Amino acid sequence: MDRAGERLRGPSPSSANAGEVEVHLYGALRRFAEAQDPRGESVLPVPVRKGDTIGDTVRRIGIREEELSPNLFLNGEYSALSREVRAGDRLGLFPRDMGLLYSWYFARAGEPSRHGPD
Repeated sequence: MDRAGERLRGPSPSSANAGEVEVHLYGALRRFAEAQDPRGESVLPVPVRKGDTIGDTVRRIGIREEELSPNLFLNGEYSALSREVRAGDRLGLFPRDMGLLYSWYFARAGEPSRHGPD
């Protein structure tokens, strides 16, 4: 089983799973998925509990926040770690060395805009 396997086995005794989030991993983060070939998809189903955030999901996989690019995408929307996830969501995670310039132009869903009108 992969490195995150033991963390992904199921709910803790105090809370039940509400389903799974489909996490798409890119670059160096592919090491957390079974399929690591860059020519294909590296997708990891991660249990989600009611009230979980992107940050909770990242920690459940075992990815350190300092490894992540600030460019996180939940269901195609540029998002913050504090954004809530639900069963059936699709989460895209990129490593820090694959960061994009989104933060210059777009506000993250789940976070107030940092840029005012020009």
